[in-house]
Amino acid sequence: MAVRRAGGSSHHDGPPESRSREVVIGEAVTWLSRWALRWIVIAVGAALLGWVLQQLWSIVLPVLLALILTTVLQPPARWLETRLRFPQLAAAASAVAGSLLALAGVIVFIAPSVAAQVGEIADSASEGLTRLQAWVEGSDTLDVTHAQVESAVDAFQERLRSSASSIASGVLVGVGTITSALVNVLVTLVLAFFFLKDGRSFLPWLRRTTGPHVGTHLTEVGSRAWDTLGGFVRTQALVGLIDAALIGAALLLLGVPLAVPLAVLTFIAAFAPIVGAVTVGALAVLVALVTNGWVVGLAVLVVVLVVQQLEGNVLLPWLQGKSLDLHAAVVLLAIVLGSTLFGVAGAFLSVPVVAVGAVVARYLDERIDHATADDRVEDDDAHAGEDAPDA
Repeated sequence: MAVRRAGGSSHHDGPPESRSREVVIGEAVTWLSRWALRWIVIAVGAALLGWVLQQLWSIVLPVLLALILTTVLQPPARWLETRLRFPQLAAAASAVAGSLLALAGVIVFIAPSVAAQVGEIADSASEGLTRLQAWVEGSDTLDVTHAQVESAVDAFQERLRSSASSIASGVLVGVGTITSALVNVLVTLVLAFFFLKDGRSFLPWLRRTTGPHVGTHLTEVGSRAWDTLGGFVRTQALVGLIDAALIGAALLLLGVPLAVPLAVLTFIAAFAPIVGAVTVGALAVLVALVTNGWVVGLAVLVVVLVVQQLEGNVLLPWLQGKSLDLHAAVVLLAIVLGSTLFGVAGAFLSVPVVAVGAVVARYLDERIDHATADDRVEDDDAHAGEDAPDA
């Protein structure tokens, strides 16, 4: 009895055709070679794409940041349109302006606290340096005299004078970096405004341009990717809020000045992984050390390290894994790879980029399952026919 299979070939009852070992091994090597060549081509394409991104990074970075900012500003902009009947232009402009006003309000809120306590911190720092100098001069173990301290200070000043050109060039580099950052911020805000105003027409335009067949897939993937970006921003905000609450509460309990401004900076630093957390943590430890002594400074250091370890190894991977549907190990590896290739911006953008890639991979997997569903049904029918008795 002959039975038709899903691929259209027929199978006759009886033992399979015998083949020599070299033929079987040769076919396996041929199959492996073909797939190895395909993966090499994919790797070369990925490397080429990475090189192109590096060359266009000055354009790609503000676009990505604007997309992420748009996910935050879109809900209030839509609320202004639907509830208050704002035009699209006015709603987009109001959302961007409102975000700037909110940022300015936070600065105004923490500025009086900083201004009121910065004098105390400066006096404590000066007193601490004086005590350190007196301890060094009076230490029997170190055996350092006042003249030696003066000589060390003079040598340090001479080293500064001899390095004036290097310092000046470094200052110029720093000014250039700050200018570049301000330009990126301005471009990001302008792009976010345009995305809020005209972004909703992008997917329909893409669908019309690419045709109904391809456009349907691109529209679906784009919608899912947008939802994923929104989940990423909400997760980062939640992590920053938890970090700010824990560190701020510890600073208040320990009586450290500038507790509220440092908590606000901790929240903001959550959106700049690695460097942000290290910088704000070091600042909190320094303030505690200068104003409250080494015991409180050590306690703040322990709190900061515990919170950062909790964030980096437990909280952030778990929450992002839940909201972005990514495994915690994938999140950690994405942050490491992104920071290695593109620095701080890469560490911040690596997780949403990988999450969007995962969205595309899942959609392709769904389409493959849908395309192979008919083949599986035909296979099941074929096996059922083999088991049926002859008429």
